[in-house]
Amino acid sequence: MKRILVFGAGRSATVLIRYLLEESRKHNWLLTVADADGLLAAQKVNGHPNGKAIGLDIKKYQKRQALIRQSDVVVSLLPVAMHYTVVKDCIRYRKHVVTASYLSNEMYGLNEKVREAAIIMVGEMGLDPGIDHMSAMEKIHQLRSQGSEMVGFRSFTGGLIAPESVGDNPWKYKFTWNPRNVVLAGQGTAQYLREGKFKYIPYNRVFLQTETIVVPGIGELEAYANRDSLLYKTVYGLDGIPTLIRGTLRYPGYCEAWNAFVKLGWTDDSYPIIESEKMTYRQLVESYLHGVYHSYPESYSLQQRLAEFLELDPEGDVMQKLEWLGIFEPKPIRLKNATPARILEDLLMEKWTLSPEDKDLVVMQHQFEYKVKDKTERLHASLVMQGQDTLSTAMAKLVGLPIGIFVKLIMQGKVITTGVHVPVIPEIYEPVLDELKDLGVMFKEELMT
Repeated sequence: MKRILVFGAGRSATVLIRYLLEESRKHNWLLTVADADGLLAAQKVNGHPNGKAIGLDIKKYQKRQALIRQSDVVVSLLPVAMHYTVVKDCIRYRKHVVTASYLSNEMYGLNEKVREAAIIMVGEMGLDPGIDHMSAMEKIHQLRSQGSEMVGFRSFTGGLIAPESVGDNPWKYKFTWNPRNVVLAGQGTAQYLREGKFKYIPYNRVFLQTETIVVPGIGELEAYANRDSLLYKTVYGLDGIPTLIRGTLRYPGYCEAWNAFVKLGWTDDSYPIIESEKMTYRQLVESYLHGVYHSYPESYSLQQRLAEFLELDPEGDVMQKLEWLGIFEPKPIRLKNATPARILEDLLMEKWTLSPEDKDLVVMQHQFEYKVKDKTERLHASLVMQGQDTLSTAMAKLVGLPIGIFVKLIMQGKVITTGVHVPVIPEIYEPVLDELKDLGVMFKEELMT
C-alpha cells in the first residue's frame, strides 16, 4: 500500500485532507496526518478507513524520520521554519515533498541534492503562492504562442469575507488565513516595475499608496503592493517587461485604517512591552502617546489625542474602526511581556475570528497587457470563490486542492521532473489547472477596451 504523509492539520489542511482521503479510497493508499495536536488530526481524519492520525512533536526526529521513511510523498503544512528540516529528511530517504510556502534561497540551495535523490520538491503550491503562478503562466505561455509580446503583468489576490458576512464590522475583514501574517503584512519595502522604472514603497507608506481594482461581480477593491514583485521577472520569464506588480486586495477603507496601527507602532514584533499583562489596551494607547505632544488641552480625550497624532478626523471612519476594536477600553491585556504585534493580534482574534455562519471570499485578478502586431491589448482574468462555512472555506479549498491534485499526480507516477521547483512549468500546472477547472475553480476573462 502506498502512503502519503501530511504534517500539519490546521485550517489550511481541511480540504486537502478530505481530498486525499477520497483519492486514497479510490487508489488503496494510506494517508497519515501528523500534528502536534493529535485530537485535531483525528478530527480531520474522522475515522476514515484509509486515514491515520498521529500526535507528533515535529522536533522528535526519530519519530518524524520514521514516518517519512514509511511514506511515498510528504506534504509539509508546518510553520515555514520547519520546512527545511523536513526536506532534508526527504532527501535522506528519497521521498517526494510538497509545501504551500514560499521557497527560501536556502531551499533552492538544496536543488542539486534533491536531483541526486531523484525526487521532486515543489513549493508555493497553494493559492497565493500557487494558483496565481499556475494561472498566470498558463495565460502568458498561451499569449506568447500566439505571437504576443508581454508589456505588462499585474496580479492581485485577497482573502476576504463575503459581503453577507460583513454585518456591523466596519473593517469588513476577518481572519481567513494565518493571523500573524496579516498583522505583519507589508513589512519591508515594496518593489515593482512601472513603465520601465523601478518603484519602491517603504513600509510606512505601503498602506497609503493604494490603487483601485474593479472585479466583476464584486466591484471596487483597494490594492497595496506586495513586498518584492521583482522576484517574478525571472520566475515568470518576464525579464525586460516594463510593468510588473503584485498586490494584496482588501475592501475599500481597510488600508487607511490599518495604517493607523503602523504609524502608532503596534505592528512592531521586535521588542516586548514590559509587564504587558498588567496593562489595559487603553493604557497601551496612552503609553504610545505620552510625550508626543505637549500642547493638548486638558479637556482632550484619549481618542482626540490619538486622532491628532494620527492626523485623523476624530469623528471619521478610521477612528470609528479603531473604537470598534476596543483599543480605548480599560480591558486587561492577557499576554505577558508580549510584543506590540502579538498584543494587536490577540485583540484582533476576538473581533476578526469567523463566526459559525460566516463565509469567506477569495478574489484573484491577473491583468495582462500585450502587443499583437503593434496593437496593445489588455486582458483581465478574475477568480472569485466563496466558502461554504468556517471549515470548508474558500481559502482552505484553494490552498488544499492544488496540493492534493499534485500529490495524486506524483503518486500515479505522472510527474517525472526532479529538483526544486515552483509550479510554473507545464508538466505541473497543466494537469493541476485542468482538474481545478473540473472542480469549479475557473477564471473569467474579459478583454478590456
